[in-house]
Amino acid sequence: MNLDILKLTIDIGADLNPRHGEKIRGYLGRLFWENPYAHNHLEDGKLIYRYPCVQYKVVENMCLVIGFNEGIEIIMKAFHNLTSVDLDGEAKEIKFKSLEKYSSSFSISQEKKKYAFFTPWIALNEKNYEKYQKSGDRKKRKELLQKTLIGNILSMSKGVGYTVPKPVEVNINKIREVQTSLKGNPMLGFLGEFYVNFEIPDYLGIGKSVSRGFGTVKKIR
Repeated sequence: MNLDILKLTIDIGADLNPRHGEKIRGYLGRLFWENPYAHNHLEDGKLIYRYPCVQYKVVENMCLVIGFNEGIEIIMKAFHNLTSVDLDGEAKEIKFKSLEKYSSSFSISQEKKKYAFFTPWIALNEKNYEKYQKSGDRKKRKELLQKTLIGNILSMSKGVGYTVPKPVEVNINKIREVQTSLKGNPMLGFLGEFYVNFEIPDYLGIGKSVSRGFGTVKKIR
């Protein structure tokens, strides 16, 4: 299947890091509160448990907002209406913004493709984190992360309405631990590269908290 994607790029002329993706999400989520896809919450505040169709991230010092399906309307509104972005209580004037529309394949592939994580991948839940720490063996840790990555891709596929017709095969060839934080809490993240027999559109997120910018991947061509 193909996904029609809108990518909004915003330059606010400030030094940014991946954690600012969470702050940008908070600001724009409040700004467009009437649309639940902007912040992934229902009117009563309950979380919408589905793969987010709007994702906020910081990549190479730029704010990126990615939208597909129901998220496209929010991206259009943000492009036409935004003149500044609030970060840490300070309004940052937008120096430059651009909008890019593209269609990208989201499907199983015959050959393995190579991808890199551009922002930390939060792979482990509490149970798997304990497993990961106790194993102490590099091979076992890699196997656990590969299984987790396959599960993440299957979950993402379900969220966008794609039925995976055959097994997903993953090989992580480079991986390193990085310390990051989510909602002020320290988290273990991972950066690296992997091969998978799957077409993933550039800048979509894999794993936990992708709406806040975590797990952003890009194909290495």
